[in-house]
Amino acid sequence: MALFFPRIIISFFCIVFRHMTFLIFTGASLFAATGQADAQKFRWLQTKNDSTYITDLTQDLTVRLYGSRKYTSYRLADLNHKQRLTYRPNSPLNFGFGFNYKFIGLNIGINFPFVNTYDRYGKTKFLDLQTHLYLRKLVVDFYGQYYNGYYLANPSVLPENNYDNVYRRPDLRTLNIGMSAQYIFNDRRFSFRSAYLQNEYQKKSSGSFMMGGDIHAVLIRSDSGIVPRNIRYDNFFDNSRFSRSDIYCATINGGYAYTFVIKKHFFTTLAAHTGFGFNYTMFDNPLTGAKDNGVQGQLNATVRIAAGYNSERYFAGIHYVNIAMRSYSPLPYAVQDFGAGNFRFSIARRFKVNKPLIKSLNL
Repeated sequence: MALFFPRIIISFFCIVFRHMTFLIFTGASLFAATGQADAQKFRWLQTKNDSTYITDLTQDLTVRLYGSRKYTSYRLADLNHKQRLTYRPNSPLNFGFGFNYKFIGLNIGINFPFVNTYDRYGKTKFLDLQTHLYLRKLVVDFYGQYYNGYYLANPSVLPENNYDNVYRRPDLRTLNIGMSAQYIFNDRRFSFRSAYLQNEYQKKSSGSFMMGGDIHAVLIRSDSGIVPRNIRYDNFFDNSRFSRSDIYCATINGGYAYTFVIKKHFFTTLAAHTGFGFNYTMFDNPLTGAKDNGVQGQLNATVRIAAGYNSERYFAGIHYVNIAMRSYSPLPYAVQDFGAGNFRFSIARRFKVNKPLIKSLNL
């Protein structure tokens, strides 16, 4: 199977995400133009910040330079023998620039060939539309990731390999479509935007409980068995020779976030939420027609870490988001772990805008 999905399907996902962004911006603009009467319908999304804790800088133009690496990973684990098989793609480091003004934000990243090399781990083709939206009361994470080309991160599981060699899987392909949404309870005194969008400034330490849910579809394909025949572990994944795996999962989750502020400007933000739910998993071997499927338990967890310097004019810091999904499978003692995330460092400057360009939208 030379291609995971036809190009027309990948193009379809691009069009969907592009139109979703257009509809969000269009809806926000229409909402801003309807006045205070219609705004009452969205009161649950509005926040009046406690100014002793948070300074709202959305009226300023925030301009940033950044470096970013988006990534994903796929791991198979045998809980009975405590053994694992970990695949990772060779994802690039991008540099770019962006801005935020009120509810509009844009980042443009560039892949510099002299920074990223593919000789050792092989080349990965990918389309990563991972997006994180930070509203005042909500955090929404969208995942639209297609990766083609992986390598084995722990090659010592194969008898003829060691850590100096690389076992490449250019035929291994994954698609992850999903989203996560969290409600922030203490939105008046706690701000994710301060660390991740740089259009607010948190001046005092504060935290908040969160609650929400995740939903994902993860599809894995390869031209041969995902588990190599010569793996040194006996009965790994019940000796299954599947080359296709479909995972559909949903969880309900909750967690907590806290920002430590030192001397008004230096900060560290730590946040995590964990979800419990169910998944439907199917293993398929097209060559033999063998299939295993069933409904199993699901564990999802998202971690956010940020640290740096912040003031009303300048920002410099790092921010990290990672989701880990553990899907228990219909095979005994076998689980599939799928992860995705983004690591970024940013330098930002805020500029006063004398005349408002867009009517205020308090989300």
